[in-house]
Amino acid sequence: MDYYELLGVARTAGADEIKSAYRKLALKFHPDRNKEPGAAEKFTQINEAYAVLSDTEKRAHYDRFGTAPGAGMPGGDPFGGMGGAGFDPMDLFEQLFGGAVGGRGGRRGPARGDDLETEAHVTLHQARAGEEIEVNVDRLTECDHCHGSKTEPGGKPPVTCTTCGGAGAVRGQARTIFGVMETQQPCPTCRGEGQLVVDPCTVCKGRGRTLKSDTVKVKLPKGIDEGYRIRVAGMGNEGPGGNGDLYVHIEMEPHPELQREAEHLVYTAPIGFARAVLGGQISVPTLDGPVTVDVKPGTQHGDLHRLRGQGMPRLQASGSGDLVVQYELHVPKPGQLSPEAREALEAYARAVGDEVTEKHEGFFDKVGKIFRGD
Repeated sequence: MDYYELLGVARTAGADEIKSAYRKLALKFHPDRNKEPGAAEKFTQINEAYAVLSDTEKRAHYDRFGTAPGAGMPGGDPFGGMGGAGFDPMDLFEQLFGGAVGGRGGRRGPARGDDLETEAHVTLHQARAGEEIEVNVDRLTECDHCHGSKTEPGGKPPVTCTTCGGAGAVRGQARTIFGVMETQQPCPTCRGEGQLVVDPCTVCKGRGRTLKSDTVKVKLPKGIDEGYRIRVAGMGNEGPGGNGDLYVHIEMEPHPELQREAEHLVYTAPIGFARAVLGGQISVPTLDGPVTVDVKPGTQHGDLHRLRGQGMPRLQASGSGDLVVQYELHVPKPGQLSPEAREALEAYARAVGDEVTEKHEGFFDKVGKIFRGD
């Protein structure tokens, strides 16, 4: 499904053009107006397309990968199974057109607690194992003094709101393209609770909640990388209409020797000229401890050696990446050579026709310039 084609706009279309195209199609295929077979499905598809193309980050992701953020890609919420909510096209429609659609109306009853966000710094070992980590967050929770009642213990009980009659909502009317429709909004006097506090709690000042530091456990999916976020349902601020959620943004701690590139790990292995020419063995760090790797004779600067399956697990997929050893040839400076070493290398230079003379640069000067890019 091509989102641009679905909305009938070019890939270079601006925000206003996309919004205009969406409004026309949303009105055309809205289930309350169009009873033809497939109209409801079409309505859902165009809302999905607009939800992506109207968001700058989501649109950039779609243009690059051809898919909407969320299916295990950075910037979305790829872990919907951990408490993610489904997409409701009617919500998006109401945000643009306002009022009630099919009798839905605005939020009813007490408000839900706010969502919270925090960061978690994760090591490669934790990400590979999919460990459970802990994050500290300050969140509004039930007041211990009044136990959320908002009323001072022993004080006068709350009274019924006279504005909404205890319903928590007030009715009204809104003029829409479908005609005059009835709406329902939270009561502005009691804020949707249906009651008014007479003797507020002396600790929370009648709010029913106090700010507390809490430790939240977060299960990492194996292979999690920087730039993702994990949703922990119900661990945001508490509210009379339910708790908000906590969104944990993942930051990766740097490893002292390994660099991460998606599911692969890269180790830059310094080797001397003699080992590169003659071959030998080196020790390579992995997440399971050091391993011995054979260096082939004639290894060149920048050559790669791949350790299969020694990288990171593929996020939401089977298998693991590789650990790539990248050889970096280190050429000693002339002052670092002992007389014996210099004599031996000069003999090598003569043997291969690269004699050191006053008219020509020394062997090590030549090699050093090559690998320094001079």
